[in-house]
Amino acid sequence: MTTSRSVSREALLERVATVPRVPLAALPTPLEHCQRLGTELGIELYIKRDDMTGLAFGGNKTRQLEFLFAEIVAEGADVVVAGAATQSNWCRQISAAACKLNMDAHLVLMHGEKGPLRQGNLLLDEVLGATVEIVDVADIAHLSPLLHEKARALAAAGRKPFVVDPIGMEVLARSTVGYVNAAAELDAQLEARDIRPDHLFIAGANMTPAGMALGMRAIGNSVRISNIAPIQWEEDRPTDIARIANACAALLGLDVQISADEIHNDDGYISPGYGKVSQESREALLMAARTEGLILDPVYSSKAFAGLIGHCRQGIVRPGETVVFCHTGGTPALFAYAEDVMPAPHAAC
Repeated sequence: MTTSRSVSREALLERVATVPRVPLAALPTPLEHCQRLGTELGIELYIKRDDMTGLAFGGNKTRQLEFLFAEIVAEGADVVVAGAATQSNWCRQISAAACKLNMDAHLVLMHGEKGPLRQGNLLLDEVLGATVEIVDVADIAHLSPLLHEKARALAAAGRKPFVVDPIGMEVLARSTVGYVNAAAELDAQLEARDIRPDHLFIAGANMTPAGMALGMRAIGNSVRISNIAPIQWEEDRPTDIARIANACAALLGLDVQISADEIHNDDGYISPGYGKVSQESREALLMAARTEGLILDPVYSSKAFAGLIGHCRQGIVRPGETVVFCHTGGTPALFAYAEDVMPAPHAAC
């Protein structure tokens, strides 16, 4: 499972501890053996339950926000300005963290697949007291100027805003530390149970796979990490993930460089598009639910699990191999996708 180490796991955790952090997550999250689901796929399957991080239905964002919000607190902000799509897990957890740390949240949200439907994450944003503005923007890169514009208006009104820029490298690198820490946590759990995985599957656009790849590489864990991309952006995913990982390595003072060819990224499960349920992701979601009582989300984890199923069927993951699947959460969004996941039967004529 391991090769020569750049640093020990303990030394890596010492580096992580140098980055300011506020406690938001219930850690460590469980590593669960899923025998029935594994048997269905012909593999030994373990699920890293990062859907159980605790904050406002949990998910991978909580780990990232522990490090980002430490900076926000240090800056003396009293309102956080953030944005993504209307069913964003990132924005839901930012809203929750802001509540916990006595701040306001102002969200500028793209219409996304579900628009203003007051269900799932958008409903939770409102429950958590966030101010929500939905804008007609199709691309995350075009959202950034609107966030800064909103921050200027808040500052003019006497507030102290902090902009969580979705494309800002400082935000991305600092947040990525959360999954460097997660890699060390997972490595310790595997060692304690003498589990030697052949594959680690994860769903992420940037920070989550970047942190996991950097953390595992730093401590010499050679497990093959497969990132099942949920979204197609202009920039090549492996290049972008490696760039973020290396910025995080610099922040941590690690003498590690991740190259794009080390990132095993599969964008073959995005179709029919970001935030859209596919036949494969619906099959994955129902399989996990009906064999293990494991609830996946319709945007990220179900597509990642569809990727795992596909890799098993294609022989990329061989029968009998040991796989860890990182469940990144996002389950509240499921309630906005009732008709996509469980379409109502047609009434008899």
